[in-house]
Amino acid sequence: MPSVTVENYLKHILLLAEDADGLIPMGALSAALSVVPGTATTMVKALAADGLVVHIPRQGVRLTAAGRRVALGVLRRHRLVETFLVHVLKMDWGAVNVEAEQLEHAISDTVLDRLDALLGHPATDPHGDPIPSREGKIRSQVYATLATCVLDRPLRVVRVTEQSAEFLQFAERHGLRPGAVVTVTDRNLAAGLLSLRRRGARPLALSLSAAGRILVEPAR
Repeated sequence: MPSVTVENYLKHILLLAEDADGLIPMGALSAALSVVPGTATTMVKALAADGLVVHIPRQGVRLTAAGRRVALGVLRRHRLVETFLVHVLKMDWGAVNVEAEQLEHAISDTVLDRLDALLGHPATDPHGDPIPSREGKIRSQVYATLATCVLDRPLRVVRVTEQSAEFLQFAERHGLRPGAVVTVTDRNLAAGLLSLRRRGARPLALSLSAAGRILVEPAR
């Protein structure tokens, strides 16, 4: 079984690859793991020796097929645990990441399968992140964000990509959880702001930076 450290490195490389093409820079990886670059490089060399990553000095790192399988397994455990903590234990969605970080390394495949069945085989976690399947497949779909979507059309929030406790509390406070229906009525690129409307709520001014972290699709 991979160690906790190995699983953490592989999971973060996988997550960073969602927003990048090709190799993941070592600086980005060390920042994501809160370690110094030298520590990350030493670990990545060990992962490369085990066939879990491809490391090209001064360029970056990417997962091999074997490394991706391990990373997807860790991500599946993490997101199913988060779903359980929010929907069954009723924990705050902004507080479950820390708990899931611990439990993702301890839960067995048998318990995970039971958890998945108990939850009704969810496709996404409470933040809208796709949950990898038992077979190691993950849904990949391109969505618009509130910063890039069409104006004056009802939109459904499908995912919140920024998952710091502060941002999730902000999203919760303004009704921007996955499933919410909103309409962007105006976008001012010069000011870096947009105007957002929700049924039964006051109009909301949102920065383009924050809006770019909320993914949406046309509301049905």
